[in-house]
Amino acid sequence: MTTAVRNDDVEDLLRTLAPQVLGSLVRRFGHFDTAEDAVQEALLAAAVQWPKEGVPGNPRGWLITVGSRRLTDLLRAEQARQRREDTVTRWTLPDQWLAPAADRPAAESDDTLILLFMCCHPALSPASQIALTLRAVGGLTTAEIARAFLVPEATMTRRISRAKQRVKDSGIPFGLPPAPERAARLGAVLHVLYLIFNEGYVSTSGPNLHRAELSAEAIRLTRMVHRLLPDDGEVVGLLALMLLTDARRPARTGRDGALIPMAEQDRTLWNADFIAEGVALISDALPRGATGPYQLQAAIAAVHDEAPTAEATDWPQIEALYELLMRISGNPMVALNHAVAVAMARGPRAGLDLLAELESDERIAADHRLYAVRAHLLEMAGDLATARECYLEAARRTTSLPQQRYLHARAARLG
Repeated sequence: MTTAVRNDDVEDLLRTLAPQVLGSLVRRFGHFDTAEDAVQEALLAAAVQWPKEGVPGNPRGWLITVGSRRLTDLLRAEQARQRREDTVTRWTLPDQWLAPAADRPAAESDDTLILLFMCCHPALSPASQIALTLRAVGGLTTAEIARAFLVPEATMTRRISRAKQRVKDSGIPFGLPPAPERAARLGAVLHVLYLIFNEGYVSTSGPNLHRAELSAEAIRLTRMVHRLLPDDGEVVGLLALMLLTDARRPARTGRDGALIPMAEQDRTLWNADFIAEGVALISDALPRGATGPYQLQAAIAAVHDEAPTAEATDWPQIEALYELLMRISGNPMVALNHAVAVAMARGPRAGLDLLAELESDERIAADHRLYAVRAHLLEMAGDLATARECYLEAARRTTSLPQQRYLHARAARLG
Protein backbone atom coordinates (compact mmCIF):
# COMPACT_ATOMS: atom_id res chain seq x y z
CA MET A 1 0.00 0.00 0.00
CA THR A 2 1.35 3.44 -0.95
CA THR A 3 0.35 7.04 -0.33
CA ALA A 4 0.96 10.12 -2.49
CA VAL A 5 3.44 12.62 -1.09
CA ARG A 6 5.13 15.89 -2.07
CA ASN A 7 8.86 16.12 -2.86
CA ASP A 8 9.48 18.21 0.27
CA ASP A 9 7.71 15.62 2.42
CA VAL A 10 9.80 12.85 0.86
CA GLU A 11 12.96 14.81 1.63
CA ASP A 12 11.91 15.33 5.27
CA LEU A 13 10.99 11.66 5.65
CA LEU A 14 14.29 10.48 4.17
CA ARG A 15 16.27 12.80 6.45
CA THR A 16 14.52 11.30 9.47
CA LEU A 17 14.90 7.70 8.34
CA ALA A 18 18.52 7.89 7.08
CA PRO A 19 20.30 7.40 10.45
CA GLN A 20 17.82 4.67 11.45
CA VAL A 21 18.47 2.74 8.24
CA LEU A 22 22.24 3.21 8.55
CA GLY A 23 22.08 1.97 12.14
CA SER A 24 20.09 -1.09 11.09
CA LEU A 25 22.55 -2.03 8.36
CA VAL A 26 25.60 -1.52 10.57
CA ARG A 27 23.96 -3.57 13.34
CA ARG A 28 23.18 -6.31 10.85
CA PHE A 29 26.30 -6.37 8.67
CA GLY A 30 29.02 -4.23 10.28
CA HIS A 31 31.11 -2.55 7.53
CA PHE A 32 30.25 1.02 8.54
CA ASP A 33 31.86 2.71 5.56
CA THR A 34 30.29 0.44 2.94
CA ALA A 35 26.93 0.56 4.73
CA GLU A 36 26.89 4.34 4.44
CA ASP A 37 27.42 4.07 0.68
CA ALA A 38 24.58 1.54 0.42
CA VAL A 39 22.23 3.78 2.43
CA GLN A 40 23.00 6.73 0.18
CA GLU A 41 22.06 4.66 -2.87
CA ALA A 42 18.82 3.50 -1.20
CA LEU A 43 17.93 7.12 -0.35
CA LEU A 44 18.60 8.17 -3.93
CA ALA A 45 16.35 5.41 -5.25
CA ALA A 46 13.59 6.48 -2.86
CA ALA A 47 13.97 10.15 -3.80
CA VAL A 48 13.39 9.22 -7.45
CA GLN A 49 10.67 6.59 -6.99
CA TRP A 50 8.48 7.76 -4.10
CA PRO A 51 7.31 11.14 -5.48
CA LYS A 52 6.07 9.30 -8.63
CA GLU A 53 4.74 6.06 -7.16
CA GLY A 54 3.94 7.05 -3.58
CA VAL A 55 5.57 6.21 -0.26
CA PRO A 56 5.42 2.49 0.61
CA GLY A 57 3.46 1.43 3.66
CA ASN A 58 6.67 0.68 5.56
CA PRO A 59 9.20 3.22 4.23
CA ARG A 60 11.89 2.27 6.77
CA GLY A 61 11.60 -1.40 5.85
CA TRP A 62 11.71 -0.50 2.15
CA LEU A 63 14.94 1.47 2.61
CA ILE A 64 16.49 -1.29 4.71
CA THR A 65 15.64 -3.90 2.08
CA VAL A 66 17.05 -1.84 -0.79
CA GLY A 67 20.09 -0.81 1.27
CA SER A 68 20.73 -4.41 2.34
CA ARG A 69 20.64 -5.64 -1.25
CA ARG A 70 23.00 -2.88 -2.35
CA LEU A 71 25.30 -3.48 0.60
CA THR A 72 25.39 -7.16 -0.26
CA ASP A 73 26.36 -6.28 -3.83
CA LEU A 74 29.06 -3.88 -2.64
CA LEU A 75 30.53 -6.37 -0.18
CA ARG A 76 30.50 -9.15 -2.72
CA ALA A 77 32.28 -6.98 -5.25
CA GLU A 78 34.86 -5.91 -2.68
CA GLN A 79 35.52 -9.43 -1.55
CA ALA A 80 35.71 -10.70 -5.10
CA ARG A 81 38.35 -8.15 -5.81
CA GLN A 82 40.27 -9.31 -2.79
CA ARG A 83 39.80 -12.98 -3.73
CA ARG A 84 38.37 -13.86 -0.36
CA GLU A 85 35.29 -15.88 -1.21
CA ASP A 86 35.42 -17.54 2.20
CA THR A 87 34.71 -14.20 3.81
CA VAL A 88 31.70 -13.76 1.54
CA THR A 89 30.33 -17.04 2.80
CA ARG A 90 30.84 -15.96 6.43
CA TRP A 91 28.74 -12.82 6.30
CA THR A 92 26.03 -14.21 4.01
CA LEU A 93 25.25 -17.28 6.13
CA PRO A 94 22.25 -16.61 8.43
CA ASP A 95 23.76 -18.48 11.39
CA GLN A 96 26.80 -16.23 11.27
CA TRP A 97 24.99 -12.89 11.15
CA LEU A 98 26.45 -10.28 13.50
CA ALA A 99 23.06 -9.31 14.90
CA PRO A 100 19.32 -9.95 14.49
CA ALA A 101 17.62 -9.09 11.21
CA ALA A 102 18.15 -5.49 10.18
CA ASP A 103 14.45 -4.57 10.25
CA ARG A 104 13.93 -6.02 13.73
CA PRO A 105 13.67 -3.25 16.41
CA ALA A 106 16.67 -3.01 18.76
CA ALA A 107 16.07 -4.30 22.27
CA GLU A 108 17.04 -1.32 24.48
CA SER A 109 16.57 1.65 22.23
CA ASP A 110 16.38 2.50 18.56
CA ASP A 111 19.27 2.05 16.17
CA THR A 112 19.87 5.78 15.90
CA LEU A 113 20.89 5.99 19.56
CA ILE A 114 23.13 2.92 19.23
CA LEU A 115 24.72 4.47 16.15
CA LEU A 116 25.27 7.66 18.13
CA PHE A 117 27.21 5.89 20.89
CA MET A 118 29.16 3.80 18.38
CA CYS A 119 30.37 6.91 16.56
CA CYS A 120 31.56 8.28 19.92
CA HIS A 121 33.71 5.23 20.66
CA PRO A 122 36.98 6.00 22.50
CA ALA A 123 38.94 4.37 19.65
CA LEU A 124 38.25 7.61 17.77
CA SER A 125 39.67 11.01 18.65
CA PRO A 126 37.14 13.49 20.11
CA ALA A 127 37.18 15.54 16.92
CA SER A 128 36.63 12.43 14.79
CA GLN A 129 33.80 11.24 17.04
CA ILE A 130 31.93 14.49 16.55
CA ALA A 131 32.60 14.73 12.82
CA LEU A 132 31.56 11.13 12.12
CA THR A 133 28.38 11.42 14.17
CA LEU A 134 27.37 14.64 12.48
CA ARG A 135 27.83 12.86 9.14
CA ALA A 136 26.18 9.53 10.02
CA VAL A 137 23.50 10.57 12.52
CA GLY A 138 22.95 14.27 11.85
CA GLY A 139 23.05 13.93 8.07
CA LEU A 140 25.15 17.10 7.69
CA THR A 141 27.35 17.55 4.63
CA THR A 142 31.12 17.68 5.00
CA ALA A 143 31.04 21.41 4.21
CA GLU A 144 28.49 22.07 6.96
CA ILE A 145 30.53 20.10 9.49
CA ALA A 146 33.68 22.01 8.49
CA ARG A 147 31.92 25.30 9.18
CA ALA A 148 30.67 24.03 12.54
CA PHE A 149 34.29 23.19 13.47
CA LEU A 150 35.69 26.41 11.95
CA VAL A 151 38.15 24.38 9.80
CA PRO A 152 38.66 24.11 6.00
CA GLU A 153 36.45 21.58 4.18
CA ALA A 154 39.48 19.60 2.97
CA THR A 155 40.62 19.14 6.56
CA MET A 156 37.20 17.83 7.56
CA THR A 157 37.08 15.47 4.55
CA ARG A 158 40.33 13.85 5.67
CA ARG A 159 39.14 13.68 9.28
CA ILE A 160 35.91 11.87 8.39
CA SER A 161 37.72 9.47 6.05
CA ARG A 162 40.19 8.57 8.80
CA ALA A 163 37.33 8.05 11.27
CA LYS A 164 35.54 5.66 8.91
CA GLN A 165 38.74 3.71 8.35
CA ARG A 166 39.36 3.57 12.10
CA VAL A 167 35.86 2.16 12.69
CA LYS A 168 36.46 -0.43 9.99
CA ASP A 169 39.91 -1.44 11.28
CA SER A 170 38.99 -1.60 14.98
CA GLY A 171 35.98 -3.90 14.58
CA ILE A 172 33.89 -1.74 16.92
CA PRO A 173 30.79 -3.77 17.90
CA PHE A 174 27.36 -2.34 17.17
CA GLY A 175 25.44 -1.93 20.42
CA LEU A 176 25.00 0.24 23.47
CA PRO A 177 28.16 0.19 25.62
CA PRO A 178 28.06 -1.08 29.22
CA ALA A 179 27.17 1.50 31.86
CA PRO A 180 30.74 2.57 32.91
CA GLU A 181 31.87 3.02 29.32
CA ARG A 182 28.59 4.71 28.41
CA ALA A 183 29.32 7.46 30.95
CA ALA A 184 32.82 8.00 29.53
CA ARG A 185 31.41 8.54 26.03
CA LEU A 186 28.72 10.88 27.18
CA GLY A 187 30.75 14.09 26.81
CA ALA A 188 31.32 13.50 23.11
CA VAL A 189 27.70 12.44 22.60
CA LEU A 190 26.39 15.64 24.18
CA HIS A 191 28.82 17.81 22.21
CA VAL A 192 27.68 16.20 18.97
CA LEU A 193 24.01 16.72 19.80
CA TYR A 194 24.72 20.36 20.67
CA LEU A 195 26.45 20.96 17.33
CA ILE A 196 23.61 19.33 15.41
CA PHE A 197 21.11 21.52 17.25
CA ASN A 198 23.10 24.67 16.54
CA GLU A 199 23.40 23.86 12.83
CA GLY A 200 19.60 23.57 12.77
CA TYR A 201 18.98 26.72 14.81
CA VAL A 202 21.50 28.93 12.99
CA SER A 203 22.17 27.31 9.62
CA THR A 204 25.64 28.20 8.40
CA SER A 205 24.70 28.15 4.72
CA GLY A 206 21.77 28.18 2.33
CA PRO A 207 18.73 30.39 1.83
CA ASN A 208 17.05 29.73 5.19
CA LEU A 209 18.07 30.84 8.66
CA HIS A 210 16.74 27.64 10.24
CA ARG A 211 16.93 23.94 9.53
CA ALA A 212 14.13 23.01 11.89
CA GLU A 213 14.40 19.31 11.13
CA LEU A 214 17.98 19.23 12.47
CA SER A 215 17.01 21.02 15.69
CA ALA A 216 14.03 18.71 16.15
CA GLU A 217 16.22 15.65 15.58
CA ALA A 218 18.79 16.89 18.11
CA ILE A 219 16.03 17.44 20.69
CA ARG A 220 14.56 14.00 19.96
CA LEU A 221 17.93 12.28 20.39
CA THR A 222 18.69 14.25 23.57
CA ARG A 223 15.33 13.20 25.02
CA MET A 224 16.33 9.60 24.31
CA VAL A 225 19.67 10.05 26.09
CA HIS A 226 17.84 11.70 28.98
CA ARG A 227 15.54 8.68 29.30
CA LEU A 228 18.65 6.49 29.33
CA LEU A 229 20.52 8.63 31.90
CA PRO A 230 17.80 10.57 33.80
CA ASP A 231 20.05 11.53 36.74
CA ASP A 232 22.89 13.11 34.72
CA GLY A 233 22.86 16.87 35.29
CA GLU A 234 24.56 17.77 32.02
CA VAL A 235 22.09 15.70 29.97
CA VAL A 236 19.29 17.59 31.70
CA GLY A 237 21.13 20.86 31.12
CA LEU A 238 21.57 20.22 27.40
CA LEU A 239 17.93 19.24 26.91
CA ALA A 240 16.82 22.35 28.82
CA LEU A 241 19.19 24.53 26.77
CA MET A 242 17.82 23.19 23.48
CA LEU A 243 14.19 23.67 24.54
CA LEU A 244 14.76 27.19 25.89
CA THR A 245 16.63 28.21 22.74
CA ASP A 246 14.31 26.56 20.23
CA ALA A 247 11.35 28.21 22.00
CA ARG A 248 12.35 31.52 20.35
CA ARG A 249 12.52 30.12 16.81
CA PRO A 250 8.95 31.16 15.76
CA ALA A 251 9.87 34.82 16.38
CA ARG A 252 13.39 34.81 14.87
CA THR A 253 12.27 35.45 11.30
CA GLY A 254 9.66 37.66 9.67
CA ARG A 255 7.19 36.60 7.00
CA ASP A 256 9.86 37.26 4.36
CA GLY A 257 12.37 35.05 6.19
CA ALA A 258 14.43 38.01 7.40
CA LEU A 259 16.32 37.66 10.69
CA ILE A 260 14.80 39.46 13.69
CA PRO A 261 17.23 40.04 16.62
CA MET A 262 16.04 38.95 20.07
CA ALA A 263 15.55 42.51 21.31
CA GLU A 264 13.01 43.14 18.51
CA GLN A 265 11.16 39.81 18.61
CA ASP A 266 7.45 39.42 19.42
CA ARG A 267 7.76 37.40 22.61
CA THR A 268 4.15 36.25 22.44
CA LEU A 269 5.28 33.99 19.57
CA TRP A 270 7.80 32.15 21.74
CA ASN A 271 6.90 28.52 22.50
CA ALA A 272 5.53 28.71 26.06
CA ASP A 273 5.45 24.91 26.47
CA PHE A 274 9.16 24.58 25.63
CA ILE A 275 9.99 27.44 28.01
CA ALA A 276 8.02 25.89 30.86
CA GLU A 277 9.60 22.47 30.27
CA GLY A 278 13.12 23.92 29.96
CA VAL A 279 12.79 26.08 33.09
CA ALA A 280 11.44 23.13 35.08
CA LEU A 281 14.31 20.89 33.93
CA ILE A 282 17.10 23.35 34.74
CA SER A 283 15.48 24.44 38.02
CA ASP A 284 15.47 20.81 39.13
CA ALA A 285 19.03 20.05 37.93
CA LEU A 286 20.96 23.10 39.25
CA PRO A 287 20.71 22.30 42.97
CA ARG A 288 21.96 18.74 42.39
CA GLY A 289 25.73 18.06 42.24
CA ALA A 290 28.41 19.91 40.24
CA THR A 291 27.23 22.48 37.70
CA GLY A 292 28.48 21.93 34.13
CA PRO A 293 28.62 24.14 31.02
CA TYR A 294 25.30 22.99 29.56
CA GLN A 295 23.49 23.72 32.81
CA LEU A 296 25.01 27.22 32.94
CA GLN A 297 24.04 27.92 29.32
CA ALA A 298 20.52 26.69 30.06
CA ALA A 299 20.37 29.02 33.07
CA ILE A 300 21.38 31.94 30.82
CA ALA A 301 18.73 30.96 28.26
CA ALA A 302 16.14 30.80 31.05
CA VAL A 303 16.97 34.36 32.16
CA HIS A 304 16.38 35.57 28.59
CA ASP A 305 13.15 33.59 28.16
CA GLU A 306 11.63 34.68 31.47
CA ALA A 307 12.19 38.40 30.83
CA PRO A 308 8.84 39.97 29.84
CA THR A 309 10.61 42.48 27.56
CA ALA A 310 14.12 42.97 26.18
CA GLU A 311 14.55 46.02 28.42
CA ALA A 312 13.68 43.97 31.51
CA THR A 313 16.43 41.41 30.86
CA ASP A 314 18.62 40.85 33.92
CA TRP A 315 21.97 41.46 32.19
CA PRO A 316 24.05 41.58 35.42
CA GLN A 317 22.85 38.05 36.22
CA ILE A 318 23.67 36.91 32.66
CA GLU A 319 27.14 38.49 32.94
CA ALA A 320 27.75 36.65 36.21
CA LEU A 321 26.64 33.32 34.68
CA TYR A 322 28.96 33.83 31.69
CA GLU A 323 31.87 34.50 34.06
CA LEU A 324 31.17 31.16 35.75
CA LEU A 325 30.98 29.53 32.33
CA MET A 326 34.32 31.03 31.24
CA ARG A 327 36.03 29.38 34.23
CA ILE A 328 35.20 25.91 32.88
CA SER A 329 35.18 26.56 29.13
CA GLY A 330 37.89 27.83 26.79
CA ASN A 331 35.43 28.30 23.93
CA PRO A 332 35.93 31.71 22.28
CA MET A 333 32.19 31.92 21.55
CA VAL A 334 31.60 31.97 25.29
CA ALA A 335 34.04 34.88 25.60
CA LEU A 336 32.25 36.67 22.73
CA ASN A 337 28.86 36.26 24.40
CA HIS A 338 30.36 37.39 27.71
CA ALA A 339 31.55 40.59 26.00
CA VAL A 340 27.97 41.24 24.84
CA ALA A 341 26.62 40.69 28.35
CA VAL A 342 29.24 43.07 29.79
CA ALA A 343 28.32 45.70 27.19
CA MET A 344 24.62 45.41 28.00
CA ALA A 345 25.25 45.56 31.74
CA ARG A 346 28.02 48.19 31.89
CA GLY A 347 28.04 49.99 28.56
CA PRO A 348 29.34 49.33 25.00
CA ARG A 349 32.91 50.52 25.60
CA ALA A 350 33.44 47.88 28.30
CA GLY A 351 32.33 45.23 25.79
CA LEU A 352 34.53 46.62 23.01
CA ASP A 353 37.58 46.42 25.30
CA LEU A 354 36.92 42.69 25.75
CA LEU A 355 36.47 42.21 22.00
CA ALA A 356 39.92 43.72 21.42
CA GLU A 357 41.38 40.92 23.53
CA LEU A 358 39.59 38.32 21.38
CA GLU A 359 41.14 39.60 18.14
CA SER A 360 44.33 37.66 18.90
CA ASP A 361 42.43 34.35 19.19
CA GLU A 362 42.87 32.74 15.77
CA ARG A 363 39.89 30.43 16.40
CA ILE A 364 37.48 33.34 16.08
CA ALA A 365 39.48 36.30 14.74
CA ALA A 366 38.17 35.79 11.17
CA ASP A 367 34.64 34.72 12.16
CA HIS A 368 31.76 36.93 11.01
CA ARG A 369 30.21 36.82 14.47
CA LEU A 370 33.11 38.79 15.98
CA TYR A 371 32.63 41.52 13.34
CA ALA A 372 28.85 41.53 13.82
CA VAL A 373 29.14 41.98 17.58
CA ARG A 374 31.75 44.70 17.17
CA ALA A 375 29.45 46.49 14.72
CA HIS A 376 26.53 46.32 17.14
CA LEU A 377 28.56 47.64 20.07
CA LEU A 378 30.09 50.43 17.96
CA GLU A 379 26.55 51.42 16.91
CA MET A 380 25.54 51.51 20.58
CA ALA A 381 28.59 53.69 21.31
CA GLY A 382 27.67 56.16 18.54
CA ASP A 383 30.55 55.36 16.16
CA LEU A 384 28.22 54.83 13.21
CA ALA A 385 30.77 55.02 10.38
CA THR A 386 32.99 52.30 11.84
CA ALA A 387 29.93 50.27 12.81
CA ARG A 388 28.75 50.34 9.17
CA GLU A 389 32.14 49.07 7.97
CA CYS A 390 32.02 46.23 10.48
CA TYR A 391 28.48 45.22 9.47
CA LEU A 392 29.59 45.03 5.83
CA GLU A 393 32.70 43.05 6.75
CA ALA A 394 30.58 40.61 8.78
CA ALA A 395 28.22 40.21 5.79
CA ARG A 396 31.17 39.35 3.54
CA ARG A 397 32.35 36.67 5.94
CA THR A 398 29.10 34.79 6.59
CA THR A 399 27.81 32.11 4.20
CA SER A 400 24.22 32.38 5.48
CA LEU A 401 22.05 34.35 3.06
CA PRO A 402 19.53 35.53 5.73
CA GLN A 403 22.39 36.76 7.90
CA GLN A 404 23.94 38.55 4.90
CA ARG A 405 20.63 40.31 4.22
CA TYR A 406 20.27 41.28 7.88
CA LEU A 407 23.81 42.66 8.13
CA HIS A 408 23.49 44.62 4.87
CA ALA A 409 20.21 46.10 6.16
CA ARG A 410 21.87 47.19 9.41
CA ALA A 411 24.70 48.79 7.46
CA ALA A 412 22.28 50.56 5.09
CA ARG A 413 20.36 51.97 8.04
CA LEU A 414 23.55 53.74 9.18
CA GLY A 415 23.96 55.44 5.77
